[in-house]
Amino acid sequence: MADRYNLKNPAVKRILQEVKEMQSNPSDDFMSLPLEENIFEWQFAIRGPCDSEFEGGIYHGRIQLPAEYPFKPPSFMLLTPNGRFETQTKICLSISNHHPEHWQPSWSVRTALVALIAFMPTEPNGALGSLDYKKEERHALAIKSREAAPRFGTPERQKLIDEF
Repeated sequence: MADRYNLKNPAVKRILQEVKEMQSNPSDDFMSLPLEENIFEWQFAIRGPCDSEFEGGIYHGRIQLPAEYPFKPPSFMLLTPNGRFETQTKICLSISNHHPEHWQPSWSVRTALVALIAFMPTEPNGALGSLDYKKEERHALAIKSREAAPRFGTPERQKLIDEF
């Protein structure tokens, strides 16, 4: 992967560092990898937070890192219906490109995914891309979320995501 990118580019260096760190220190709560053809676009799977109506769910999404990463924030999009965030829509969070004033360059894809999981059970308060489904509907979507993962990338990548 590294041989296709300018390793002097600060964003590329940072992204490759984060990939290495994620692989050497995996989380039980999420997994994420850049697409083979574009390291600025990541695929992720997160587990619904424990003790919430999302518990037991596995939610897939995409992260788009800007060319100026980590100095500018990423955008996030969920692909799995969940009742909290719209699917196929960039969501508004303090860690997303909707609020660049809150973004800290010391944050990473890892910290952003931890924050995304933490935001799931919070009140939407009318934020862009937010939904306010009833807890029962969200719980039903959590169960349904385990049925089929979205298809991305190579068969090897899909196997990793499917096994998460």
